[in-house]
Amino acid sequence: MGGAVMPDIPVAVTSRFMREVNTTAVLAHLRAVERASVSGLAAATGLSRQAVTRVLDELHNIGLVETLPPERAGGRSGRPAQSVRFRAEAGYVVGALIDPQELHLAVADLRGSIVTDTRIPLGALAQDQHVLDLLVAEAAALLDRAGLTADQVFSATVGTPGIVDPGAGVVSAVPSMPVLTGDVLVQALGRLLICPVHLDNDLKLAARGEQWKGPETGVRHLVVVHWGVRVGAGVVIDGALYRGASNDAGELGFLDVLGGDVTPEPGLGRFETWCGVRALVRLVAEEVDACGDRPGADVLRGMGETAFETVLDGISGGSQAHVAALHRLTRRFAHGLVAIRALLDPEVVVLSGPLARVGPPLLELLHEALDDQALAPPRLELSVLGRDAVVHGALRHGLDRVESSGYLATERRSPTGIG
Repeated sequence: MGGAVMPDIPVAVTSRFMREVNTTAVLAHLRAVERASVSGLAAATGLSRQAVTRVLDELHNIGLVETLPPERAGGRSGRPAQSVRFRAEAGYVVGALIDPQELHLAVADLRGSIVTDTRIPLGALAQDQHVLDLLVAEAAALLDRAGLTADQVFSATVGTPGIVDPGAGVVSAVPSMPVLTGDVLVQALGRLLICPVHLDNDLKLAARGEQWKGPETGVRHLVVVHWGVRVGAGVVIDGALYRGASNDAGELGFLDVLGGDVTPEPGLGRFETWCGVRALVRLVAEEVDACGDRPGADVLRGMGETAFETVLDGISGGSQAHVAALHRLTRRFAHGLVAIRALLDPEVVVLSGPLARVGPPLLELLHEALDDQALAPPRLELSVLGRDAVVHGALRHGLDRVESSGYLATERRSPTGIG
């Protein structure tokens, strides 16, 4: 006879697994408060006082909790309650973004609070082999400024553009910064740090960062779209980052069913060639030319990468030609949003990257372009974190790794530190 199908609920079938579940529950609460008593932890987690005490003893032994002096409530008699706190300073994680524009490094404690960070504009240095030496030097200076040594760093994560194999720690292809190809990032930071160094695609980390630190905290189905020269996305499904079978989920720029007869530019996909930053510059030049200003159009076409700033100025100034070009571009880009909606059905799509700098008028035009769609569009938002979302995502990734390892030495390349 068929019975009822039981839901997928984790069951503590062994004492070891039970301890791990209990420890996770206690740590989750401790990280969220400044101090807690045994009875308070028992009430918050649903565990018995004895179970909480056992967990706290283990955490104390590995240096993750500290017993605090008793607090005596005014007017109360009897023995005051003993409290403990989570020692966020027991270890640290490093998060980094390295792309053609800048090097951004940050150090956070085990609660995720940033202790210090640094930004270095790269410019021409982005194509120089010495950018790796700069990365190591800035990481060392950052630790020194925070008063930390390498053995206090439990995990490091670096976000970079391009195709990244996180498992192998290899950048397979990064057209904008070929100097990063291979495992050079891991090798470079490995000369300074004794913890594992993880690599990931910048857009995937940005999605994790928006989910953690952005206004969309708690959203279970989220897509973060970077809209610039390249068009790509980080995808969160049911609260977890979705990578796909080849870690390529979210490569919107390569949508080939869109873009008509457009020939992809070298290193770009058809869709991003059709509706990226360079496409906007071309459209503005067309509109300026159509208004009878051929010299102005030719100047714009010859400006190269700096043309986008001029285009932004024209849009913010209300130039008819510039706004008309933006209108055409958003109608193209809307086709990509329709594909995202049909395949993933996210609650929210967060727009980041250079085009997001247009601001609210961009959202208005996109909503107008999506009005006639049969499926109700997701909520559209502009990123408030920008590229900082990548570093936040890198820090969160490091914390996830440290937490999943139980803060033990199994996650480290050296026996020093906790555990």
